[in-house]
Amino acid sequence: MLTRRYLQLDVFAARPGAGNPLGVIVDADGLDAAAMQAIANWTNLSETIFLLPPDAGADYRVRIFTPRQELPFAGHPSVGAAWAVIDQGLAHADGGALVQQCAAGLLPVRLDVDGHGLQPAVRAPRARVVAMPANSAGAVDTVLRALGAAAAPHALLDNGPLWWCVDLGAAGAVRALAPPLAEIATLCLASGAVGLAVCGRAPTGDHALAVRAFCPADGIPEDPVTGSANAAIAAWLHGDSRLGDLGPGYVASQGRELGRDGRVSVEIDAEGEVWIGGQVQAVIRGTLDW
Repeated sequence: MLTRRYLQLDVFAARPGAGNPLGVIVDADGLDAAAMQAIANWTNLSETIFLLPPDAGADYRVRIFTPRQELPFAGHPSVGAAWAVIDQGLAHADGGALVQQCAAGLLPVRLDVDGHGLQPAVRAPRARVVAMPANSAGAVDTVLRALGAAAAPHALLDNGPLWWCVDLGAAGAVRALAPPLAEIATLCLASGAVGLAVCGRAPTGDHALAVRAFCPADGIPEDPVTGSANAAIAAWLHGDSRLGDLGPGYVASQGRELGRDGRVSVEIDAEGEVWIGGQVQAVIRGTLDW
C-alpha cells in the first residue's frame, strides 16, 4: 500500500462549498485503470482525476474518471488539474501557460491571475455537431416533450464526451425545470452521451447564461458545474451564429439549484476555439492510502 497526496477542490467556485467538487490523486504512478476506476467510484464525486508524468510536449498528464467510466476530456477536472499541478509543484507558471495531456490530446492552458488568485483557463477540444443516432429519435422527442420544449433548438455535440444540448431560451425556464431523469437516462444510453445540458439567457445579474446539466445514466442526476457542457454550448451557439448579446466572452451560472452556484468564464477566441476557466478553492489537503 502506498500513501499518495490527495486534494479535494471546488472548481468554478468563489468560495469553498460552491462550484463542483473534484478529487485529485496527485501521485498516481503505479495505479492501473481498474484501480483508478475503483477510487473514483469510492470518492463518489462527479469526477476524480489522476496526475501522471507527461509525454514529450506536455507539462502534465491527467486521467479523468466519473464513478462509472473514464472520460477523454472534462472541463472542471481540467481547470482543477491545472490549478493542482501549480499548487503541488508539478509544473511552474513561468510564461503564464501550460500544456495538458489527456485522452483528448494536448490542450493549451492559460494561467490567469487576478485579485482572486490563479484562475486557469483551458482550451476545450473543438466541438462538432454529430448526427443523431437512428435509435435515438424517439428518445429525443420524449425528452423534449417532458421538458416542455418540443420545438426548442437542440443538438448532439462531441468535444470529447458527447452532450445533448437544448436551448430553453430564458434563464427562468432553466431554473424552474423539473428534469425528466428517467427519460434523459434512456436517451443517453441509446446515444452514448454522458448527459443532457440546458441553457437560457439571463437578462440581468452577474452572469449572461444559466446552465444545468443532467447525467443520470452515469449515476449523477445533476452535475453542479460542468465545463465540457458549457464549452459544448458555447461552440454550438457560435457555430449557429446564435451568440447574439452574449458576444465572444461571457459568464455562465450553474449549480444554483444544488446550492453550489458556480461561475464559468467562457471565451470564444478569434479562431473559434472555446476556453473555459474560473476560480478554484482547495477544501481538503491530505493523503490517500490505497
